[in-house]
Amino acid sequence: MDKDILMRLERGREHYENREYDKAEALLLEVAAVNDGFADVMNMLGVIYHDRGQVALAQEYFEKAVGINPRYTEAALNLAVTYNEQGLYEDARRAHEHVASLQPETSRDIEPFARGKLANMHADLGRAYAELQLYDKAIAQYREALSLSPGFADIRTKLGQLLKDAGQYEAALRELRKVKLDRPKYIPGRISLGVTHLKMGELNQARLEWREVLEIDSENRTAGMYLRMVEQLIAQAEAKAVGVDLEVAPPVRGEEEPVANPAGDDELDFAFEDDRSSLVSAGKPGPEDP
Repeated sequence: MDKDILMRLERGREHYENREYDKAEALLLEVAAVNDGFADVMNMLGVIYHDRGQVALAQEYFEKAVGINPRYTEAALNLAVTYNEQGLYEDARRAHEHVASLQPETSRDIEPFARGKLANMHADLGRAYAELQLYDKAIAQYREALSLSPGFADIRTKLGQLLKDAGQYEAALRELRKVKLDRPKYIPGRISLGVTHLKMGELNQARLEWREVLEIDSENRTAGMYLRMVEQLIAQAEAKAVGVDLEVAPPVRGEEEPVANPAGDDELDFAFEDDRSSLVSAGKPGPEDP
């Protein structure tokens, strides 16, 4: 579908949810003129017309919604109401019987490749929301991705980072500790776990995580920089406790040190890699696994 129509659909839904029915109607009618296969568009138009007292027109759109999706319970109930209001009692009875006959749809199994593809699509949408700092929407998309492919360590790591950025530190720790448990040698997860401890002011725990990263990969530059920074912060705190002011050493020439600030922003976070290292993690060890 054309991007412009998708944008109109999204705006129409937003206006509908805000009960701005005049604005919603215009946009939803434009969508329906291009694609009449959206059951929810037909149902929303039916609700708009019913709200205005145009019951016969509302009935027409509710019938379209149920015709597109016979399992659309809300539209079927709305249709029964409009029948009843017009004295079409036999039609209303049949509509009610139809609603009562609907059984919960059993979930279908999705084959692994398709599950992974869908998970990555949710993650990509989550990334887009994150770039706009819409953290709640981004987090929801990453959780949806993990519901499909819970073994994707990179997606769980990014979820942990987002939770940290949203100030949900305990939730971030839960996700990142799970990455550590499932993939102890997955370095981005371990570094992000240290960053979360740092943001919480837990300097010793952050130091421990980054020391362990260097035991896995002694050449890891990010962990090395972060470790030097947190050790300086710990030394400062210890010196201050005995009445001594200790200055943090400036970065070594040519190195990009992270800012020595436990409450700092994303400079302290590990860059999330575009390649999906987790694609091999569903039942197969990744390249950094033992």
